[in-house]
Amino acid sequence: MAVASPDFQSKGVIPRQFTCDGTGTRPALSWAGVPATALEVAVLVGDPDAPGGTFVHWIVWGLPRGTKGVSAAPLPAGAIEGANSGGSEGWTPPCPPKGGKPHHYIFGVYALRKRIPFRAGADPSRVVPAVRAAAIATGSLTARYGR
Repeated sequence: MAVASPDFQSKGVIPRQFTCDGTGTRPALSWAGVPATALEVAVLVGDPDAPGGTFVHWIVWGLPRGTKGVSAAPLPAGAIEGANSGGSEGWTPPCPPKGGKPHHYIFGVYALRKRIPFRAGADPSRVVPAVRAAAIATGSLTARYGR
């Protein structure tokens, strides 16, 4: 699957407005190539450079198969947001430690062969493995941010 963003380039820098140093809004993503056999789409955003292991910034599932992207606008009906690694539901912006190397943020899109059975606010330690296990196609976009 092909994943892109109108807000930043692949391997580029995430603009400040989408981080804890700006307004922290969720950047827009678009994708193509969802197989016709997919039942739903999920998006996972993670920081593998976080000191305690991958920090999940956002996880959403239940996006209808025909969904072509997401933005700061409300999500489509049926979409469910899980907890992020900070413990709150929904998006939490990139906010790596000051003075360190820029962190990488992976925006992954997953076409799923089955529905994910968790409710809103579910812990990412349960949702992430379920999404990966149900994936029949994936795509990603990686960008970085440092402070």
